[in-house]
Amino acid sequence: MLKKTLSLPKLPRKPTKIQSLKQFWEQGSFHEALRSLGSFFADQTSSLQFCLDEVYSPLLKLCAAKRCLFQGKQIHAHMIKSCDVSDSVFLNTMLLFMYGKCGSIENAEKVFDKMRERTIFTWNAMLGACVSNGEALGALELYREMRVLGVPLDSCTFPCVLKACGVVYNLCCGMEIHGFAIKYGFDSVTFVVNSLVSMYAKCGDLNGARKLFDLISKRDDIVSWNSIIFACSSNGQAVEALEYFREMQKLNVSTNTYTFVSALQACEDPVSMKSGREIHASILKSSHCYDIYVGNALLAMYVRYGKMVDAVKVFNDLEVKDNVSYNTMLSGFVQNGLYNEAIELFHNMQNTGKKPDKVSVLNIIAASGRLGNVLNGKESHAYAVKQGLDSNIQIGNTLIDMYARCSCVNFMDRAFDRMAIKDFISWTTIIAGFAQNNLHTKALDLCRKAQIKGVDVDPMMIESVLLACKGLKCIYLVKEVHGYIIRRGLYDLLLQNAIVNVYGECRYIEYANRMFELIESKDIVSWTSVLSCYVHNGLANEAFELLDLMKESNVEPDAIALVCILSAAATLSALSKGKEIHGFLIRKGFVLEGSVAHALVEMYASCGNLEYAFKVYNRVSNRDLVLWTTMINAYGMYGHGKKAIDLFSSMEGEGLVPDHVTFLAILHACSHSGLIDEGKRFFDIMRRKYQLEPWPEHYACFVDLLGRGNRMEEAYQFVNGMQGEPTAEVWCALLGACRIHSNKELGEIASRKLLELEPENPGNYVLISNVLAASGRWKEVQEVRTRMKGSGLKKNPGCSWIEIGNKVHAFMARDKSHPQSLKIYQKLAQVTERLEREGGYVAETKLVLHNVEEEEKIEMLHGHSERLAIAYGLLETSDGAPIRITKNLRVCGDCHTFCKLVSKCFERQLVVRDANRFHYFKNGLCSCGDFW
Repeated sequence: MLKKTLSLPKLPRKPTKIQSLKQFWEQGSFHEALRSLGSFFADQTSSLQFCLDEVYSPLLKLCAAKRCLFQGKQIHAHMIKSCDVSDSVFLNTMLLFMYGKCGSIENAEKVFDKMRERTIFTWNAMLGACVSNGEALGALELYREMRVLGVPLDSCTFPCVLKACGVVYNLCCGMEIHGFAIKYGFDSVTFVVNSLVSMYAKCGDLNGARKLFDLISKRDDIVSWNSIIFACSSNGQAVEALEYFREMQKLNVSTNTYTFVSALQACEDPVSMKSGREIHASILKSSHCYDIYVGNALLAMYVRYGKMVDAVKVFNDLEVKDNVSYNTMLSGFVQNGLYNEAIELFHNMQNTGKKPDKVSVLNIIAASGRLGNVLNGKESHAYAVKQGLDSNIQIGNTLIDMYARCSCVNFMDRAFDRMAIKDFISWTTIIAGFAQNNLHTKALDLCRKAQIKGVDVDPMMIESVLLACKGLKCIYLVKEVHGYIIRRGLYDLLLQNAIVNVYGECRYIEYANRMFELIESKDIVSWTSVLSCYVHNGLANEAFELLDLMKESNVEPDAIALVCILSAAATLSALSKGKEIHGFLIRKGFVLEGSVAHALVEMYASCGNLEYAFKVYNRVSNRDLVLWTTMINAYGMYGHGKKAIDLFSSMEGEGLVPDHVTFLAILHACSHSGLIDEGKRFFDIMRRKYQLEPWPEHYACFVDLLGRGNRMEEAYQFVNGMQGEPTAEVWCALLGACRIHSNKELGEIASRKLLELEPENPGNYVLISNVLAASGRWKEVQEVRTRMKGSGLKKNPGCSWIEIGNKVHAFMARDKSHPQSLKIYQKLAQVTERLEREGGYVAETKLVLHNVEEEEKIEMLHGHSERLAIAYGLLETSDGAPIRITKNLRVCGDCHTFCKLVSKCFERQLVVRDANRFHYFKNGLCSCGDFW
């Protein structure tokens, strides 16, 4: 090798030693090293031959090791200025090596191109520079040039070229190089074999990697084991990777960072959790626990398992934490629903001087969205803008989702508009955001715009469009989207289930049924969708039948399906069915919290068992606002207004902030208990203390509260003083009070307003007709009924349900369709006769609002649906057993008296739930105190 020498007149008495330059550098004083180097050349008091290679080589090696490009360039400049090194193959190769390691492939190429003479070391250095700087194709091209020029290869050439083949997944080229390695006799060199194993693994040929590893006779090289473990782990062969790791341990082969990282990456699912913990124990024993790479691999493993407590312990034990450590923990917190912890860690990351990157910002935006914390979301957005990350498409999409979850549609829209590049995820997210925030028309408009721009419509976007159609209750659009799905061949299970659901929501039950039957592989979502369809469309009995079919199909209901069926039990007051579902929930280990607890409390309350409702409520440890509201509403339905108020106060004491629904429940409770002053106070608190603008339902409830207390003039003044136009619900409440208190003048005003606002609501005509009939104004009654008939409207018939023998029986007024109808009417006649004889019952025919003879009025009263249900209950239940009945309309005054007398004369408890509230009849008294 050529070595350039330089004559100097004389060295100083105590010459600068070359070793001292290295010492200066290692001590961190590069400036001192350069100054010493300068004085070394400047002193020309004596003449001496010395080797430039020995002067510059250590410094170039140090620059390469420490990745110090700037200092490397300074040394290069010093070399050019101080002496001619253009002919030194060794120094130029060292320069090339230094530039490659420091990531400056351009400077490496310049040095390489200027070299007039190159050795195999030069070629290998250039190959290494290309591969380490992401120029794998350049490395392969350089290799081909070597072959053309006939450059003799050595064993160090193959690892670089094979690595390049792995990077570009070129198995064909890799196999060709493998052949040359055999030809040159390098296939027995351990590090060449390791490179071959790695190449085959990266190119997806795991069998080739295994064959090579199995040919190794002496298995004591750690790199060989690391290569095969990594090969299996990276190709999804986790079990095999862990088997190799265990075999390695049995042979007492020493492990290092790469071994543990590859083995931990193989622990990819909960099945391998035991192996993961064993590897963790091995790490602790081998003192690798403070290695940042191993620590991050441990964090990633515990995050995959969802074991965030273990991940936090590892994280806290790390002496050095990098961005990967923080990002892994942030992702883990977000994936496991620990959003507050993610936000706290993000702030901690900033406080420790770490600069959050794209992954950090993505996670914190996502956490803010899941929490609905728009303030944190906006702060994260501002940070992204400040750091120039907001142009990133992933961050843009996450911002849209965050604002959508926080119901900030204006900010969501702006974030979408500011995105320079939008992908199909951007469009899908913004459409879903509008649909979820009830801006259904906007969602559909954007979907059309996306199609015009050529965006590929996928099932997720279609699902959002269906959500918008459901919100609009537009069956025409649903059918249009359904046809589009069929034409485009997008008919996957997700969309099939969504179509069942949306047809059900639009009350097209037949279509929902057909779609359900057409689904070949029905999953739990399919069954739940059609269950929900039945329940929401008043087909509770059909929902129970479907549940039986579901069990026969060996599909086990999940929490959502059970909540749905509990709603059906509540609708029918089917206590036995509800208890059966409750037992199933307990046996299957469901946690009685959240929506399950809400559904259970509501079911027991709706089935007339307030005691059980309170027991379930009382056993829930983490009571949310919905559960408190459900229990307050239950007390209100039973006329326990004081208890509802006490519960509301307790809720406030727990620090929960009531919402619109909570205030609606407490106002109903006050209304049904005649607590007028208390109701007025809550209405005022709602607006003044909590700044909640009342909904139409609140106004209607407040008018009902005043009307029930016969404060008619005050109620009318309140209606006239409302901000905005009073809704039909408000006038309906006022009209109902006018009927009770026979206020003809206000009744006429309310009737007129009601028909102006809702001319197609049959319930309004019935109420107006009843008000007129109560005053004996039969001619006007006939006019109203004629108008109603002319509009094609029909009154909802009265219907009552009773659960006997785990089956729900329904009765209409004067119904004779029941199989035991004859016995029921005979029993009812006997009951009526006994009540007349022992209880002094006299039919209140004035409550029959029809212009017919007295006898026919009595017959009509005797045929009311709740009386038929009571008669059937007395027939089929044992003496003393309570009778529970549900009615879809308000119980009339005569039936109310009838129920009181039955409870007294037959010594039975009657629990009757009508359209307004519950009535507990016992010993001739009702829980409502005749106020309902």
